[in-house]
Amino acid sequence: VETKLIIRADDLGYSDAVNIGIERSVHKGIINNVGVMVNMPTTLDGLSMIRDTKVCLGLHVVISSGRPLLNPKFIPSIVDDNGAFLSSADYRKAPNDFVNLDEVILEIEAQYQKFIELVGRKPDYFEGHAVVSDNFFKGLLVVAKCHQLNLLQVTLNSGRPSLLFKGHSLHVFMESMNKDYNPYQTLKRAVLSSCDEEYPMMICHPGYLDDYLLKHSSLTTPRTKEVEMLTDPQVRAWLYQHQVRLIKYNEI
Repeated sequence: VETKLIIRADDLGYSDAVNIGIERSVHKGIINNVGVMVNMPTTLDGLSMIRDTKVCLGLHVVISSGRPLLNPKFIPSIVDDNGAFLSSADYRKAPNDFVNLDEVILEIEAQYQKFIELVGRKPDYFEGHAVVSDNFFKGLLVVAKCHQLNLLQVTLNSGRPSLLFKGHSLHVFMESMNKDYNPYQTLKRAVLSSCDEEYPMMICHPGYLDDYLLKHSSLTTPRTKEVEMLTDPQVRAWLYQHQVRLIKYNEI
């Protein structure tokens, strides 16, 4: 029986080294869904590296890395004194949700319009980067409904993270923050766990390391491990043996 698996790369545009890792994972590996950060200095370079491929492109909305597209004075709840976004650690440490709904909707809308400008069409899927906030999720939902976008909507089913997408439940495998992370094992778990009702989905952050990433991201060496796994010919062979079809979000 064929297993359908979604595997995606987040963070295109984060830094030059991340772009190179994603480019390799697309051109020489098994990645066919890529999430784009539209607010970062290297976004255009990243898009140019995968322009002639048929990957499915999503909008990976950012409120915790780099600078906002809007003037910071319009969105004070999510920026620091220098006008840059607060870090993901600031969101994690906060005792309550400090994201202002009206403000975050404005920035999400600006990033959506920027995606249209850069890519020339609507994103194939739409979701948020690295922040757990009810108001951020509500803002994504508001903008998704306004433009009829395919939102990956976060749900917690019996404590297990899953996402609703076009009425389907996607079972999330993202273990890159775990100690002793082994992406080969995570991929195999995703494939072997699949059941009829759900699509297993592995979220990866392939990339190499550069100074910008080391200064701004808590996720470092696991990115390099993921490039290795995603471009390993033996992985492709294992997927073929186990009758796994790698699908894109726009095929759901």
